[in-house]
Amino acid sequence: MFWWRRTVLRRRVVVNLADRAFAGVLWAKRGPLLVLRDATLMQHGAADTPMDGEVVVERSRVEFIQVTGG
Repeated sequence: MFWWRRTVLRRRVVVNLADRAFAGVLWAKRGPLLVLRDATLMQHGAADTPMDGEVVVERSRVEFIQVTGG
């Protein structure tokens, strides 16, 4: 069940929220949370902002996830 969830871990993704997006490596899924490393904040009309440390996103806020690269 949900075998695809494992294939996305440790891959570069774009996590799209309603008002912004984060690009980074999906490092872990901890209950209702997604953990991204090496992340960049992307907002409409603003320059991309590199984020320090890990970024934690609530899965309930995620609109969709794009897997980038090969």
